[in-house]
Amino acid sequence: MLDAALIAGLNHLLASANWARGRLRPFAGRHARFDIPPFELAFVVSVEGNLDSGPDSGSPDVTILLPANAAFLLPQGLDKIISLARVEGNAEFATELSFVFRNLRWDAEEDLSRLFGDIAARRLILVAGKLDAWKRNAVARLTANLAEYLVHERTLLIADPEFDLFRTEVASMASDLARIDKRIDSIT
Repeated sequence: MLDAALIAGLNHLLASANWARGRLRPFAGRHARFDIPPFELAFVVSVEGNLDSGPDSGSPDVTILLPANAAFLLPQGLDKIISLARVEGNAEFATELSFVFRNLRWDAEEDLSRLFGDIAARRLILVAGKLDAWKRNAVARLTANLAEYLVHERTLLIADPEFDLFRTEVASMASDLARIDKRIDSIT
């Protein structure tokens, strides 16, 4: 059931992206499988460039194995997840799938305008953008305040200037020890 929902969502995105369907059409009839432990999504590329439910048996043309923590890495961006993926099978097909999925974008305003009208959709998108900016700003401030607390109040962390000074002193000490070691070797 989750497979059908994901494929329907991807096909919805592909419906408004002629370029993506055009890139997938040459791979019509090819099977692909995404393994994201414990889930698996298998599909076949149709002649129109859409995705159909994958076969229950047989070997896929390409298998893309994503790390089990892929869902937790989403805030770091899709490129981070893709860089950790392991690909088995047809490299050309995998490259094309990767390109299409990295560049597919949801036009939320277009979908909302069908439900609520153009003006309401535009305002909803503007509000969502402002909420997202507020959330990012709040997270950045919280992180900065937490770091300041841990450095100055609890002294669990070291401030950057203090760490740089410590690193310089350690490097100087290592250099002094190397000179002493050479001197000892020359004496013996």
